[in-house]
Amino acid sequence: MRVALVAESFLPHTNGVTHSLLRVIDHLLDHGHQAMVMTPQARRGDGDHHPTYREVPVTPVPAIGWPGYRDVRVCTAGPARIGRTLASWRPDIVHLASPFMLGWAALKATQPLGLPTVAVYQTDVPSYAARYRAPWGEELLWRRVLDIHGRADRTLAPSSHAQHQLEQRGVPRVHRWGRGVDITRFHPARRSTALRAAWAPGHHTVIGYVGRLAPEKQVEDLAALANIPNTTLVIVGTGPSEPQLRRLLPHAVFTGFLDGDDLAEAMASFDVFVHCGQLETFCQTIQEAHASSVPVVAPRRGGPVDLIEDGLNGMLYAPGDAAQLRAAVTHAVTHPQWRARAGNHGRVAVQGRTWTAVCDQLVEHYRDVIETRARTPLVEVAS
Repeated sequence: MRVALVAESFLPHTNGVTHSLLRVIDHLLDHGHQAMVMTPQARRGDGDHHPTYREVPVTPVPAIGWPGYRDVRVCTAGPARIGRTLASWRPDIVHLASPFMLGWAALKATQPLGLPTVAVYQTDVPSYAARYRAPWGEELLWRRVLDIHGRADRTLAPSSHAQHQLEQRGVPRVHRWGRGVDITRFHPARRSTALRAAWAPGHHTVIGYVGRLAPEKQVEDLAALANIPNTTLVIVGTGPSEPQLRRLLPHAVFTGFLDGDDLAEAMASFDVFVHCGQLETFCQTIQEAHASSVPVVAPRRGGPVDLIEDGLNGMLYAPGDAAQLRAAVTHAVTHPQWRARAGNHGRVAVQGRTWTAVCDQLVEHYRDVIETRARTPLVEVAS
């Protein structure tokens, strides 16, 4: 089949949406399908604005930057322009990856063309409003989410929390579709004695975080872990909150952005992984930690609830409760035998979540949507 992937972000920028799309593209091409990508035009000065990925054509559309977040690009193209591109490529289905601006315009473009659509819900954008000091915008953003997902033939939610959240808001036709993890790249064998020595010369227990350094990730909550004896905090990532976090966490090790084998080595070299964000629809880094046999501490909200069996492969704490966060991490630090058992349980838990298995499920969603659209006209939800 021919699949048009419409993405709010793509190479050269790497994030959760991009990583998922690359694995989907690999699967499609390796199984005889064809794909194309439509994405907002990159910033000037990014060199090769949109590197080709394998033989997949990448079509950039006009976009502007988002104030204060230089890598976020907002589509300014209308449905007519996007529709011409889709009509010329003639896809069998349109995959809307974390749709918001470009995804909304693309969805409108598919309607006169009669193209079936799958919308992948990946980012809780409305809840970001409060984190960015604009709580008045949350309901406006939810109206956009409902407008998009109410029109799509099928919405794929990554977790039980996200599915419930969308259904409570009135989104129809919501199905679960999780994320895969590369259990070959993320592997406990990548643990590096040299890297640990560079981070913590005193043979400390290493507490690690991986992700964007941005308000919605609540990385500042890691301040609750200050002064836990014989520990070193390592923060992997970059983003707009980095200067503030460096001031707040002066004793932490900041590695900057890591990817590929460097990221896998860092993840496997942690003793415990901590994630503080309460707005995660899935939280892929938890799966990567588990694949690396590293136990996880995270809030009892959103995607982590599906991924962490409390006490078995990690610990969940009440969202926003700094004392519970510190107590959970302290327990992990002071109980190395528990860490070893929990790490092993985490590795076992992700064995069946390969990208091959997950993308097989996605292709079945495509087929089902195409067949359903052929039999039954789409009923939209009024926005």
